Amino acid sequence: MVRLLLLNGHGINMHVDGAKLHIKDGRFSTTEEPQEYIFSPKRIDIDSIIIYGKSGNLTLEAVRWLIKHNVQVSILDWNGKLLTTMLPPESTNVKTKFAQYHVFEDKEARLEIAKKFIEAKFDKSKTVLDYLSQRYPEINFDILNGLTKLKDVKSTREILGVEGTLAGKYWIEFSKAVPKEYDFCNRIDQFRRAMGSGDMVNTMLNYGYSLLEAECLRAINTVGLDAHVGFLHEMTPSKNSLAYDLQEPFRFLVDLLVISLVESGAMESKDFIRTENYNLRLKPIGARKIVNEFSNMLNKKVSYQGKESTWSYVIFLKVRELAHYLTSKKEKMDFVNPEYEIERIDSYDIRQKILNISYVDWKKLGFSKGTLHYMKQNARSDKPFTLNSHVLERVNKWEALVSSQQ
Repeated sequence: MVRLLLLNGHGINMHVDGAKLHIKDGRFSTTEEPQEYIFSPKRIDIDSIIIYGKSGNLTLEAVRWLIKHNVQVSILDWNGKLLTTMLPPESTNVKTKFAQYHVFEDKEARLEIAKKFIEAKFDKSKTVLDYLSQRYPEINFDILNGLTKLKDVKSTREILGVEGTLAGKYWIEFSKAVPKEYDFCNRIDQFRRAMGSGDMVNTMLNYGYSLLEAECLRAINTVGLDAHVGFLHEMTPSKNSLAYDLQEPFRFLVDLLVISLVESGAMESKDFIRTENYNLRLKPIGARKIVNEFSNMLNKKVSYQGKESTWSYVIFLKVRELAHYLTSKKEKMDFVNPEYEIERIDSYDIRQKILNISYVDWKKLGFSKGTLHYMKQNARSDKPFTLNSHVLERVNKWEALVSSQQ
């Protein structure tokens, strides 16, 4: 299980005293009492520390302590961009890096790997919209044309062209699930304007993608690949090209966490702040909500290779599979599997069934009027809800009951 710790504000402090790591969170006013944490040697249950703060101190002894305990430290700027990450010692298998460089120099081999990243992104984009369409029937998205074009591309530039076209369509459909008050119409357009985000959804997405980048960097470092040598994204000074590549198959985790926060009404206007340049940024309370939901997504279980694994571990497994493919230990590679479970309890169809059930019929199924009243309230709302398995079974049996009466 992955555990993340977010530190915010002014006066963040990390130091070692008596072999124990002492962490003091930041504050934004003199009336606040910042949270303090003390971790004994070999007993820290934190995998990653995210610093979204304005000022503070991190002693050299604390750095040493964190490295010895394999704790990653990632620093994000005020816009939610990943500035740097301090990683535990990397794998010393130099052969893995040499194999990576060799394949990078092979144009055809590089192209095939780049296609795999985008093929998986297409598949997971469809998964997200298939999930959303159960609640919002107006959403319609087809990736077949994009996959056909992807097979015929001859360069990474062409791949990015095909990906850009489909991404534009994806965000148009995605926006149909976002209430109007969020003022989100597209994501592509924000890159044609000045830097920064102007709306809540793009601000949340940017922050979530930075957390995902840090998670990918952790897996890359563990396996022993070079984060700066990607196959899809070009090498650029100070850019983690391979991490950007590996984000593509897993961006859906961030997209779904943002939808989860939007649908539940968890994010409020007070979670954001507008700057003098009209950018929108997350306040500490908003950042914490994103980090908590990201942690929840990473810790969700999925069946892969005959075992139940968290999505965090799947990211590591996929990076290791890439390393094995590069070193010829593995003949094939794909990023499509495992699939994400897309069925949702609060689908449009289920909501309509609940609203159409009469109290008389519900009583015949063995339930009380109060239970149905509560369910109808949930069905009318915009927020997600769950049903116990035995209740859901009765809802589905209602149609058979009505049919037998006709």
